[in-house]
Amino acid sequence: MKKSLKPRWGILGAIAGPLVSLILAIGLTAIGTLTGITGAGAGVLSLIASINLALALFNLLPGLPLDGGNVLKALVWKMTGKPYKGIAFASKVGQFLGWSGIGLGVLSMLGISNIGSIWTLLVGWFLLQNADRYSQAARIQEQMSGLTAADAVIANSPIVSEELLLREFANNYIIGSTGDWKKYLVTNEAGHLVGEIPIDALKAVPTNDWWNIKVRELMQPAPALETVDFSQSLLEVVKLLEEKRIPALAVLKEGTLVGLLEKSSILKLLQKRAEAKLAGVN
Repeated sequence: MKKSLKPRWGILGAIAGPLVSLILAIGLTAIGTLTGITGAGAGVLSLIASINLALALFNLLPGLPLDGGNVLKALVWKMTGKPYKGIAFASKVGQFLGWSGIGLGVLSMLGISNIGSIWTLLVGWFLLQNADRYSQAARIQEQMSGLTAADAVIANSPIVSEELLLREFANNYIIGSTGDWKKYLVTNEAGHLVGEIPIDALKAVPTNDWWNIKVRELMQPAPALETVDFSQSLLEVVKLLEEKRIPALAVLKEGTLVGLLEKSSILKLLQKRAEAKLAGVN
C-alpha cells in the first residue's frame, strides 16, 4: 500500500505548481474580460496572464527537472514499482528536451531556423545539465536496489566482547591491524552494546597485567549511536546518513550489534559491484 501512495503524492505535488500558474492565467484573463479594463491596466493583466500560461505549459513538459518530468517519473514508478526507473526514464526525456532546445537555439543564431533564440539555447542547457544529474542519481539508486544495511557493514568492524582479556584484545585487534580505529565498541554476551574502550586506555595498564584484566574493566559508557536494522533498505540508510549528517550507523540484528556502516563502506560496496559487473561484461 505504501508503494502505491508515494507515486500518487508525487504526481499531485508535481501538478500543483503548473496548476497554480494556469489558474492565475485563467483568472487574470477573466478579470480583464469581465471588467472591460483598457489601457495600461489591460496590458499588465494580459502580460502577467501570458507569463503564467507560458510557465504552466513549460513546466508541464515531461522531462526532469520540470514538474512534468516529476509527473512522468511518478507514473513510471507506479507502473514498474521501482523509483529509479521513473527517474531514469524522465531524465532521458529531460536530456532530449535539453538537446532539442540547444539545437533550436544554435540553428536560430545561425539564421537557419526561425524557431528558437539565445534563450532557447540557455534553457536547453539548463535542462540538460539538471537532467544529467538526475540520470546519475538514477544509476546510483539502481546499483543500491535490493541492497540492505547488512551488505554495507564494514568488514572487521571495531567491536569486541567485554569478556576479552586485554592481552587478547591487543593481540587480536590492535597489533597488525590494518584499520585506523581509535576506539572499539564493547558488547556483552548477548551482543548488546554496553560501552566502548579507547586504545589509549591500555597505556594506563602495565603490559604484565594485561592477562589479568578484561576489557569491561577499562570500558567507558556506551556512545550515542544511531542504529538501523540489518534488513533496512540501503537507499533509506543513505537518506538517514544525509539527513542527520552523521558519520556512521550501528547495524543491529534482533538487537545484536553486527557492525558499523559508514558512507565510505557504501561507496566501496558500490565500487566493488560495479567492478564485478564490468568484469562479467568483459
